[in-house]
Amino acid sequence: MHNARCIAVSVFILGAMLFAQENSVPAMPENYEGGRASSQDSEPKLQHFDPTIIEKNLNPCDDFYKYSCSRWMSANPIPANEVVWGTGSDLQLWNENLLREIMEAASRTDPGRTAVNQKIGDYWAACMDESGIEAAGLKPLTPELERIAALKSKKDLTVEIAHVHHLFPGAWEGGDNQSAAPFFGFTGQQDYDDASKVVAQIDQGGLALPNRDYYLKTDDKSKEILEKYRSHVQKMLALTGESGTQAAADANAVIEIETALAQAQMDNVKRRDPKNINNKMSLAEVRLVAPAIDWSAYLKAVNAPASEHYIVTSPDFFRAESKLIEDQPLEHWQAYLRWWVVHRSAPFLTKPLVDENFDFFYRTLAGQQENQPRWRRCVHNADRDLGEALGQAYVARAFPPQSKTRMVQLVHAIESALASDIQSLNWMSAATKQQALVKLKGIEEKIGYPAHWRDYSSVEITRDSYLTNVEHASSFEFERWVAKIGKPVDRGEWTMTPPTINAYYDPQLNTINFPAGILQPPYFDPTQDDAVNYGAIGMIIGHEIIHGFDDEGRKFDAQGNLRDWWTAEDAKQYEQRGKCISDEYTQEVPEAGPGVKQNGLLTQGEDTADNGGIHLALNALEATLKQQGKSLDDKAENGWTYRQEFFLSNAYSWCANIRPEIARMAVTTDPHSLPTFRIDNVMGNMSEFDQAFGCKAGQRMVHANACRVW
Repeated sequence: MHNARCIAVSVFILGAMLFAQENSVPAMPENYEGGRASSQDSEPKLQHFDPTIIEKNLNPCDDFYKYSCSRWMSANPIPANEVVWGTGSDLQLWNENLLREIMEAASRTDPGRTAVNQKIGDYWAACMDESGIEAAGLKPLTPELERIAALKSKKDLTVEIAHVHHLFPGAWEGGDNQSAAPFFGFTGQQDYDDASKVVAQIDQGGLALPNRDYYLKTDDKSKEILEKYRSHVQKMLALTGESGTQAAADANAVIEIETALAQAQMDNVKRRDPKNINNKMSLAEVRLVAPAIDWSAYLKAVNAPASEHYIVTSPDFFRAESKLIEDQPLEHWQAYLRWWVVHRSAPFLTKPLVDENFDFFYRTLAGQQENQPRWRRCVHNADRDLGEALGQAYVARAFPPQSKTRMVQLVHAIESALASDIQSLNWMSAATKQQALVKLKGIEEKIGYPAHWRDYSSVEITRDSYLTNVEHASSFEFERWVAKIGKPVDRGEWTMTPPTINAYYDPQLNTINFPAGILQPPYFDPTQDDAVNYGAIGMIIGHEIIHGFDDEGRKFDAQGNLRDWWTAEDAKQYEQRGKCISDEYTQEVPEAGPGVKQNGLLTQGEDTADNGGIHLALNALEATLKQQGKSLDDKAENGWTYRQEFFLSNAYSWCANIRPEIARMAVTTDPHSLPTFRIDNVMGNMSEFDQAFGCKAGQRMVHANACRVW
């Protein structure tokens, strides 16, 4: 589906959004410079596209991903504390190292520190204070456990749910599968039918595992993971002082409740269609759907303004959850809440809790062998909790004005390529073309960082307690989202922080967004020629623009309203082309283990954006070269033609070694295909690729039934 605010968020970094833990699975960075890079404490260097790493003994027309990436992959095995290692990994480490330097400098208790430096510096000091955290033990957690123990009846549950929603990230962040919060998610959301308004949205939630499939699938591997999860819940509760018998009983109650919630949840394919989640209700209707929740008490506890109406993403889920609240005894709900508080607090507490949390959610689920150094975990969480405070210093050091200027030129060139593409389509009527061009012209580009920085002055950050700092930052962000209800839409807002190595399209704002973090080598590299940049960042730009016209984005108009602007025949033609994509990407995924198959309906939007984005980037490169008196088939300084260099650069940016566990998780939960398919499937659909490398019919990289939407 969506990220409650951004329906087609593009995850270029496999892992960052796979599941909502406090230290989410490390991002997928990518790079190459001779030997393997280190993910340890040595200062990383930014890497640059290197066309000499191809495997000349392979045929590019048989498997272009292997041709482009196998040598790099052999030279760069996955470090023990990573789940993915690719050609941008050094950029991830470079960004983190820069943020570390910024936070360390800010942590010095200079009386002249700015308010921003006080926040990020004291956050850093509290996070890095291992001895203080160990000495405090469970004391920071005790008040929350006591609150839960003091609940007298199920009528008290609602206010406690609101309280827990303040404590940790998740309640305001609808994801591809659910809001990763106990019971449900709640946020301010642009109205689907009138994007100028912000209304309340209530989303399905309640699962600590990545999505509903982890509870419902009956294959041996899925059953094994669920039993390991049960054991993990028991161990975590025992670490907080519960007896073995009580912890075992509570773990069983947690699994029973979460499995029932999983059965009630809308699946992630159905969730991708905005029409399925656009269920408007009055508050009276919300009460009828879920009478076991005291909605008046919840709205008061989260300081929610009055909403014109409420978007309930999955009414069936709330009906089932309400019945479950009635059917399950209070002590089971107390166990469930205890588990969630312990689960979400664990990364910020003592080593036994950190280690047990890592053992299941990282080692078992994702395949990571060792935890990352503490400083990296502190950087990740500071970026999440105080991202625009930290981002100001990052931008000042890492994103010069000339980079922004060059990006604007690239974006405009690729938008022009889409305008030409729309006008040349032989399957789209003039009426729909006119509407498509209106939408394209309405896209606003946001590059690098927001025009106005977020004000964190009301967030209390001290050096005393890491967990308390996380709770204060989370409460601020939750209430910031809730406070939007009934207010004008803030068109300048970003939902990614400046250091993020990612990009996204927001269908309700009709904006494309490129944080400064991804506008570095190997994605955007001022030292390289146009072919290299169009192949890497150009494809990413094209991908984001196409999201406005993929199977989800096309349902929104230029103003961000959920409105059908297609003729019936054009919509039919689109769906036929989309089915070609979804059928092609419904495939076995050997990287994830035997019997694992990708659902092309889950990945259709991202796959459409990949296939369309690279066409736009190549067409824009051709136009740019023409202005310079050159052609795609002229040779670059390295001996490759610009056409070949474009495709090699694109493949290089996706080279990655991936652990099978995280690949399995991605196939189950993530609407993005794995890197190998983002190269071979895309190139296999392009006659321009065949032309570049002399591929002929019958070879694997030449698809007899080539798919193309844009």
